[in-house]
Amino acid sequence: MSGYQLSESKSIAMMKFLALCFFVISLINIPIAEARIRHYKFELKYEYKSPDCYKKLVITINGRTPGPTIFAQQNDTVIVEVKNSLLTENTAIHWHGIRQIGTPWFDGTEGVTQCPILPGDTFVYKFVVDRPGTYLYHAHYGMQREAGIYGSIRVALPDGESEPFAYDYDRSIILTDWYHKSTYEQATGLSSIPFQWVGEPQSLLIQGKGRFDCSAANPPLKADVCNNTSPECSLYSTTVVPGKTYRLRISSLTALSALSFQIEGHSLTVVEADGHYVEPFVVKNLFIYSGETYSVLVKTDQDPSRNYWATTNVVSRNATTPPGLAIFNYYPNHPRRSPPTIPPSGPMWNDIEPRFNQSVAIKARKGHIYSPPATSDRVIVFLNTQNRVNGNVRWSVNNVSFNIPHTPYLIALKENLLHTFSQTPPPEGYDFKNYDIFARQNNTNATTSDAIYRLQLNSTVDIILQNANTMNPNNSETHPWHLHGHDFWVLGYGKGKFDPINDPKNYNLVDPIMKNTVPVHPLGWTALRFKADNPGAWAFHCHIESHFFMGMGVVFEEGIERVGKLPSSIMGCGETKHLLKP
Repeated sequence: MSGYQLSESKSIAMMKFLALCFFVISLINIPIAEARIRHYKFELKYEYKSPDCYKKLVITINGRTPGPTIFAQQNDTVIVEVKNSLLTENTAIHWHGIRQIGTPWFDGTEGVTQCPILPGDTFVYKFVVDRPGTYLYHAHYGMQREAGIYGSIRVALPDGESEPFAYDYDRSIILTDWYHKSTYEQATGLSSIPFQWVGEPQSLLIQGKGRFDCSAANPPLKADVCNNTSPECSLYSTTVVPGKTYRLRISSLTALSALSFQIEGHSLTVVEADGHYVEPFVVKNLFIYSGETYSVLVKTDQDPSRNYWATTNVVSRNATTPPGLAIFNYYPNHPRRSPPTIPPSGPMWNDIEPRFNQSVAIKARKGHIYSPPATSDRVIVFLNTQNRVNGNVRWSVNNVSFNIPHTPYLIALKENLLHTFSQTPPPEGYDFKNYDIFARQNNTNATTSDAIYRLQLNSTVDIILQNANTMNPNNSETHPWHLHGHDFWVLGYGKGKFDPINDPKNYNLVDPIMKNTVPVHPLGWTALRFKADNPGAWAFHCHIESHFFMGMGVVFEEGIERVGKLPSSIMGCGETKHLLKP
């Protein structure tokens, strides 16, 4: 064999070897390319803002509210550095809908999973977004959420994968209500004797913008306090191209209000709820409760020579709050050009039937059904009541009103500081036979507690949320309940008192939707099922700010022995101080 032939064969062998190396490297790099690190920096501080034309102190994130949208893809790691520049106020941020598998200490719930972030400190949250969908973030300290600390999280599918529905463009819209009183004033009134209710919000905001009628204020307000010509409170406008399909990610982070949302002349096709695909159905009004997220598809198939109103209205309360308005702007019309019509009126505030029917209509999409376990290991019934405790008006679950301890549960449980909270198990039901949910109750016999529910790891748990009349005659409120660290199957809704013998026979075990937030309707019940498969300590509470502040919540513990080493950054309060090494 000649030297030329030998060198040629060596070259061919070398080329094959290099090709094999490149192929192996490409295989190794696939997951690296898919799972990226998304880094964000948030600075929280007080600023004077006029989101609804009324000037007040607002907590901003990087100078604005809502804060920046977090964009990520499934399985990415999100790192958020939160600098607390509030000077005189602690804080914590909850990543709403992110299950925090393996990172329970970064759930962001002060008193449950971490100590608060002190003024001047920077706290680093780091977690994996393991599922695509629409999620939220917001403050979870006192009633701070409604001061302006909130924003969207949008998690996309990995490259090359597609949703089970088609659309051209993607938008996020957060609905909120807005008070002119500070959270301090509200919290002081709620905890005072005599009780001072927060009242109805002054405005509804769409993506952080609304319009309070300054001229209607009594007493009159000076122009430097309330100015309807301020560009800061121009209506939110979203520009659309005719003949396209838009995915609108509609979320609610109201402090109090249940809402309807509609776009004049357009139908909304519901396709996602709390990160799970929905068997599509069409609505004119989307009913949405605090803590919920939905994706709806909207076709821009109307007359393109004009703009249209997008409106949100309060439901379930006889509210004085005017509708929230925005402009659905058909290009090339000017985005500030008002529609030529009167904004459409919303549904009747006290018509429960369409709201109940929408809840029942939300089913898992075919091909994307995650079947629940056929049976549960444990059933806990939560009676939602309004009570008096030592003269204070409180909200309670099974006659127990919840207090958050000074030492966060996750740390107390992991470090065996069990003396820092009550070890008496809270009740798993109520006097079913004798308690009349339809009657106005005196409810003066409630207690407060910081006890928690201990769940067997990997067990299946049913939760029955039972609503009742408040301490006011002929009044029962809508309560949206949010579970941290998990999604649950929504097995059913009902009217009146839950029947433990017959109602479970009608549970939807075929195609129930999975959610993290769900309403319990006035004088009705909602049945949930979840797997206690995420080691940690997790809050489950009414997402109405004032209700949770007044005690409407519980905490679940599961598999605490499986929780890894706690980061020192979550410590420093209560009895965790001695755990910090000098």
